[in-house]
Amino acid sequence: MTIVAEGTPANEPAGANRWTRLTRPALGLVLPVTLAAAWEIIVRMGWSTGRLVPPPSVVFTTFVDLARTGDLQRDTLVTLGRVAAGFGFGVVAATIVGAAAGYSPLVRRLLDPTLQALRAIPSIAWVPLFVLWLGIFEASKITLIAVGVFFPVYLGLMGAIQSVDRKLVEVGRAFRLSDTEMVYRILLPAVLPAYIISLRSGLGLGWMFVVAAEFLGASEGLGYLLIDGQQLGKPAEIVAAIVAFAIIGKVTDWLIALAAAPFLRWEDVVRHD
Repeated sequence: MTIVAEGTPANEPAGANRWTRLTRPALGLVLPVTLAAAWEIIVRMGWSTGRLVPPPSVVFTTFVDLARTGDLQRDTLVTLGRVAAGFGFGVVAATIVGAAAGYSPLVRRLLDPTLQALRAIPSIAWVPLFVLWLGIFEASKITLIAVGVFFPVYLGLMGAIQSVDRKLVEVGRAFRLSDTEMVYRILLPAVLPAYIISLRSGLGLGWMFVVAAEFLGASEGLGYLLIDGQQLGKPAEIVAAIVAFAIIGKVTDWLIALAAAPFLRWEDVVRHD
């Protein structure tokens, strides 16, 4: 006698689950594609001129023109390089400081009040100071992005370490684990899920801060495209730059989630797929 799990058809194709995994990400495109198609129809029907908010066809034409001249590729790579550098510096600094503050009450009492005060400073307030210190070139832009990345990663890691189940720590002490073993065998697995989320949050802020950074007299980058479109009265170029930010930001966030997935397979959590 063959036992079939409830809710699972006996004749379900072997590749059905694989097809579901391939098609599920497409659901995320339903809303933006529907809105874009609706706006295209509204403009073509003459219900709106589309002058200030260009329809998707005009934005796509702008993308093609920018790609043909090479401006899109160059500006995208420049912005991507700035975000990558700022993200790297910010994550390294935040990981070291956040781990120390989370693990040591003394370090936390010394550093956390000052860092929490600095976290409340708006990103644009750092601009004149970094320009004065570092000039208007790459150093000031990367530093500003690193500042934006630092605080969510620091706060997330410190909070995750403080939230580790006390029973797990007591088990480690009962087995006489050293401080190094306690970190690698108990603390690291316990804080990793929250740490990955803080990395994704920090990356999102990095993409936000790069716009402010590229307002600092930049002559290249997607932020420069925004300024150029504003100054020349090209709303299609502005929307194209915003769409480029959205696409690249989503792709980089997906890459972090994809890279972290093998390290989180041990989690026994409810997944609503």
